[in-house]
Amino acid sequence: MIAYIIRRVLQGSVVLAVVGFIAFAMFRFMGNPIENMLGQEATRLDRAALAERLGLNDPVPVQYVKFLGKAVQGDFGVSYRNGVPVAEMIVQRLPATLELAFVSAVLAVFFGIVLGVFTAIRRDGVLANIVMSTSLIGVSLPTFLIGVLLIWVFAVELGWLPSFGRGETANLFGWESGLVTASGLKSMILPAITLGLYQMTLVMRLVRSEMLEVLRTDYIRFARARGLSDRAVNFGHALKNTLVPVITIIGMQVGQIAAFAIVTETVFQWPGVGLLFINSIQFVDIPVMAAYLLLVGVLFVTINLIVDLLYAVVDPRLRVT
Repeated sequence: MIAYIIRRVLQGSVVLAVVGFIAFAMFRFMGNPIENMLGQEATRLDRAALAERLGLNDPVPVQYVKFLGKAVQGDFGVSYRNGVPVAEMIVQRLPATLELAFVSAVLAVFFGIVLGVFTAIRRDGVLANIVMSTSLIGVSLPTFLIGVLLIWVFAVELGWLPSFGRGETANLFGWESGLVTASGLKSMILPAITLGLYQMTLVMRLVRSEMLEVLRTDYIRFARARGLSDRAVNFGHALKNTLVPVITIIGMQVGQIAAFAIVTETVFQWPGVGLLFINSIQFVDIPVMAAYLLLVGVLFVTINLIVDLLYAVVDPRLRVT
């Protein structure tokens, strides 16, 4: 088991090194930081001094090693647009994105598994068919269109929920959270549904498909022949084996929720790192773009590592591979 974990950690480190090189290439080959920071009216001496301070005169391998070393320490440079450390900007906005991703992931995984099991057990029922037909909306419609429709119905027409912003926040053990205030919870509903709906439908359909496959296996028939109740068969035997392949998809979808919340944050003007990334693209703020890329890489590698470990827990045969 320890060798399995070490092997996965080393593989993740290689991936992060590649992502770090791509982020470094953005610094090196996209735009001109000297022009962005000093402007066209700067003298040649000013440009030479800034290039020396930024380390742009060093060989490329040296610059890459320095970039990785600073990134490991949480130093991503200074924003070209705002002139403040990128790490501070990310720390200020990261709680909003993590809370949105967490709520969306919980909704997607919980309702996806529950509805997937229900539609598999009651596959011929009217309600199960309605759920399956309705789920096509979450799969077919793009995220931004779902968000706009939810805003139009619940914010514009009904006036029940706010259409943008995060609402009021409160300090919770040093964390600025919107989950502990009434306006924060109301502001969370529409973005969380928008971000998690697509992932929920995928999880639901995968759980249903795997559940139906497992229910047709011989050991399930044998369990029923032993006189076990439907609840024991469905939840004690079938569901556990159904979740083995589902764990990978859930891990990938959770990673996508956190990494690709850009569209949802833009539609709802949610003050997270996704909206920060969109603004950085408009102003070619390369340090912010590179930091976001590294953040996404770390997120995916971490989630994949957790998924691999969960796989080994659920299926002990994988511990020896």
